[in-house]
Amino acid sequence: MKKTLVLGASLKSNRYSNMAVQKLIDHNIDTEAFGLKAGKIGRVQIKTNFNDFQNIHTVTLYVGLKHQPEYYKALLNLDPKRVIFNPGTENPDFYKILKNNNIEIEVACTLVLLSTKQY
Repeated sequence: MKKTLVLGASLKSNRYSNMAVQKLIDHNIDTEAFGLKAGKIGRVQIKTNFNDFQNIHTVTLYVGLKHQPEYYKALLNLDPKRVIFNPGTENPDFYKILKNNNIEIEVACTLVLLSTKQY
């Protein structure tokens, strides 16, 4: 299975990023998580350093437009095949950067994609 990185993972169980990590695990998808605070969601360790990630196929974003630019370079260095922009993370400027680097963009909700078997 292709590895997914949840960017903006939260330890708070009522946050969509936390729910996404849990649902990805439930669907047996190899999952990594990056957040501002280290901790665990189920068996997934939230890491705070991008150097800890390798072979990421999909990045699912839970970081708002205002804070995304600080992650552009790190995300491009991961060379994912696809980036999912969840509701509230839409960013046409970043779409262009990703497309220019041959990275597929998808504006969708990870939770919906998983529940409808479209992930």
